[in-house]
Amino acid sequence: MINLIALFFVLGAVGKSAQIGLHTWLPDAMEGPTPVSALIHAATMVTAGIFIILRCSPIIEISPPALFLISLIGAMTAIFAGTVGLLQNDIKKIIAYSTCSQLGYMFFACGASGYSAALFHLFNHGFFKALLFLGAGSVIHAVFDEQDMRRLGSLLRLMPVTYVVILSGSMSLVGFPFTAGFYSKEFILGASFASISIIGFFSTIIGILAAGITVFYSLRLIFYVFYGFANSYSLTVFSSRESDSFIFYVITLLGFIAIFVGFFLEDLFIGLGTDFLTTSVFQLSSIDKLEVAFLP
Repeated sequence: MINLIALFFVLGAVGKSAQIGLHTWLPDAMEGPTPVSALIHAATMVTAGIFIILRCSPIIEISPPALFLISLIGAMTAIFAGTVGLLQNDIKKIIAYSTCSQLGYMFFACGASGYSAALFHLFNHGFFKALLFLGAGSVIHAVFDEQDMRRLGSLLRLMPVTYVVILSGSMSLVGFPFTAGFYSKEFILGASFASISIIGFFSTIIGILAAGITVFYSLRLIFYVFYGFANSYSLTVFSSRESDSFIFYVITLLGFIAIFVGFFLEDLFIGLGTDFLTTSVFQLSSIDKLEVAFLP
């Protein structure tokens, strides 16, 4: 009965957090306004599945099949969404599939009982993903709602601030050293590897491959949009400019947070001996897990 309850919780989380098989609603949601996309991906909708796994950890932890399934689904989602993002040309869909891939990281962190690492990555991800979507919205607004990257290019001189904030968000997304994403992604891979299981090793290898793919499509987005030759109409190029002051202040603030939040809050979330999540999540030791696995 416990296994059945845990598996139903996992099924709900798979649908809500757009894991492989039930992910198709996520790219379709990109048709909405960009600020709505930022809210969906950064703070509210897709993170709810991860949150239910965290809050139901007392049930998930005593169900080895559920932990195995969470790790497998998360690892497959991380690599699948990354490979799909490689071939997208819509600037918002690339960022959407990167969200799907990062949710896979959070999922297999939960499968390795690294709940604090999953929550830390969820927290960091909210900042740099909101930054990326608002930066993309700034670009789309400047070029008269053009979202196809192949029709953009050479926007670096016209939109230098947007370039800097998208670059900082992308650096945090790929886990560049000392950015927010670096601290949480590195700890997720470490927690998965330290689980000392076949699925843990599998998740670690897939996570490293997915990180490399993330670097590729993030650089592809930056080079298509900001470098090279201008591939749009001359009126669009000469009319492109930075967004108004309010959006400028918001994305600048998010840019600083996306770089430094991981460094300042690492000890709070995943520091040695921290009791930040003591009463919020439940985690069995490796010996206790063996005892649970061999209970009649």
